Amino acid sequence: MTLPSDYAERVYAGVLGKMIGVYLGRPVEGWSYDKITAEHGELDRYVPDPRGAPLVVTDDDISGTFAFLRALPDHGNDPDLSPAQIGETWLNYIVEKRAILWWGGIGNSTEHTAYLRLKHGVPAPESGSIARNGTTIAEQIGSQIFIDGWAMVCPGDPERAADFARRAASVSHDGEAIYGAQVVAAMEAQAFVEPDLNKLLDTAVGLIPADSTIRRLIDDVRGWHAAEPDWRRTRELIAGRYGYDKYGGNCHMVPNHALIIHSLLHGEDDFRRSLMIVNTSGWDTDCNSGNVGCLLGIKNGLATIDGSDYDWRGPVADRLYLATADGGRGITDAAAETFHVVNIGRALAGEAPLAPKGGARFHFELPGSVQGFSAEDAATATLENVIGQSATGERSLAIRVRGAGGQPARVATPTFVPPEAIEMPGYTILASPTLYPGQTVRLGLAADAANGGPVVCRPFVRVYGAGDALRPVLGPEETVVPGAKAEIAWPIAPTGGAPIAEVGLEVAPVGGGEATVFLDFLTWDGIPDATFGPPAEGGKMWRRAWVDGVDHWGSRWPEPYRIVQDEGTGLISQGTADWTDYRVSAPVTFFLARAGGIAARVGGLRRHYALLLGDDGTARLVKARDGETVLAEAPFDRRLDRPYELALEVAGARLRAWVDGRLLLEADDRDVPLTGGGVGLVVTEGCLGAQAVRVAPVG
Repeated sequence: MTLPSDYAERVYAGVLGKMIGVYLGRPVEGWSYDKITAEHGELDRYVPDPRGAPLVVTDDDISGTFAFLRALPDHGNDPDLSPAQIGETWLNYIVEKRAILWWGGIGNSTEHTAYLRLKHGVPAPESGSIARNGTTIAEQIGSQIFIDGWAMVCPGDPERAADFARRAASVSHDGEAIYGAQVVAAMEAQAFVEPDLNKLLDTAVGLIPADSTIRRLIDDVRGWHAAEPDWRRTRELIAGRYGYDKYGGNCHMVPNHALIIHSLLHGEDDFRRSLMIVNTSGWDTDCNSGNVGCLLGIKNGLATIDGSDYDWRGPVADRLYLATADGGRGITDAAAETFHVVNIGRALAGEAPLAPKGGARFHFELPGSVQGFSAEDAATATLENVIGQSATGERSLAIRVRGAGGQPARVATPTFVPPEAIEMPGYTILASPTLYPGQTVRLGLAADAANGGPVVCRPFVRVYGAGDALRPVLGPEETVVPGAKAEIAWPIAPTGGAPIAEVGLEVAPVGGGEATVFLDFLTWDGIPDATFGPPAEGGKMWRRAWVDGVDHWGSRWPEPYRIVQDEGTGLISQGTADWTDYRVSAPVTFFLARAGGIAARVGGLRRHYALLLGDDGTARLVKARDGETVLAEAPFDRRLDRPYELALEVAGARLRAWVDGRLLLEADDRDVPLTGGGVGLVVTEGCLGAQAVRVAPVG
């Protein structure tokens, strides 16, 4: 597979198209054509959500698309990845009844049904089969809405994309739902190298059975489009032959797939018009709109989004949320997810990964990207992605400051759940902070030689303080003179347990007036040095910083961390994948539990190392990775109702574990070791408690 020269930029356009489509269609999801036209006319712009949700929301279409694709890197980017391995990925990243899926119950929600099959030992593809779940459940829309990522890692290879789509879709779906997913994936993959929509359709339908309903549907819609220029008339024909009244369940694949093909044909390659048609047509608007937006983004590039007469990107500012058991990627952005996708595609093509500007978290290397940054006051500062002013890359973020009445202008980006998303209706947002005390924030800056004089720059963070109000913490000042470049390194001091909500930059021209500062990059490194627990100033966001993967975690129990798992194993976790070598410790009391303890390098519910004390008189060092492996064990007489000081150190492949200050277990894990991740508390069938959890660098 040869990668296109503009691969990263085209993936970025696809990711943006997916996000924009979902955010556009989300407020009217499930509405009929008549209701949409009565309230909004033609839906060709963002509209307020009737439930009061913000524009950028947690959504199953987005979370599932980027979470399930992680099956590839989690299994070594093996091109022979199996449906069973993708099913394991579901179990690792989905927190039951909290993350990604519509939890509508077995026999009602396709994905919930498949999840329960997987949970109870039915492997994929049987978990999603018609034989297990019946035709109505198996042929709902979910396989199509999650499929775009599998296409974007196969640029120019529709056969491979359709094959990946089959494997991924079969975890939860069967029959026509798989064929619809294959069509979308094949079209998107071929769209990297073929601009003609009809040729994309010809390629895709050649990869599904000729006697399938999806194939017949596509032929019908193409014929109706050729004979009838009015998209509304074609929509009526679709409703008459393939409408919701013809197919059972809550959200069937067939009617919605018809609207995707319909909008692409009648949209005539116009991004805004195509999204207008698919959303105004009704039914599962955000799902259909997300697929259409992604395909057009891939096929026509950023120009199709930026060339519209409507500002699609500005209100979004690249922001997206991924609600999974990997909390460290819960708060992310379109550019970051683009490079995750691109590096999977590069691995499949035998190419080395890309890490712009040395792996900086915010690098602005994609055209127009702002990576979540926005100005606190648009009257005093504006942002623009520009070419140049970078020491190691091609682009930077221009911060143009206008007279601020003596006050500095501020720009910032979220590092944790932002205030507007705390009580967001709909899908739960699961996320950990991405920045912590003990880490060092680094910025690269330059001042515009042609506009203004010296500029005082100062990084800052805001933390959730008393009453969960944002409280600023300021870093060191640096005066940047025109034409020069500067770097700032700022170690983040302890915050008293308050989670860091955002990171940003203050900009103040010396003497007032106007100036432009170029933010080349913003990143951070190092292992946190922090104690997690309720901050003295109060608030609830310290608790939201943990991904809650247990059956019960009460807010009024004696210990801040008293967790209960009724059946199986559960854990709570916090941290990010770039935590590599560190020590986690906690005073743990067992009230009644088959086993429990602390975890390190957590990357979901089923990927971690753990020190566990069991009720069978044994202490164990275990590795969870699509199953559990005991790395070391020793006799240990665990008692109930007394605290044990547990500590687990991970350094490279070396693991060491202490109980009450005594080194008890050691192991080397050189068989596909876990390389990074957060910390956690683990419990199997029982209850344990802890007053605090601490993470610190090794030594």
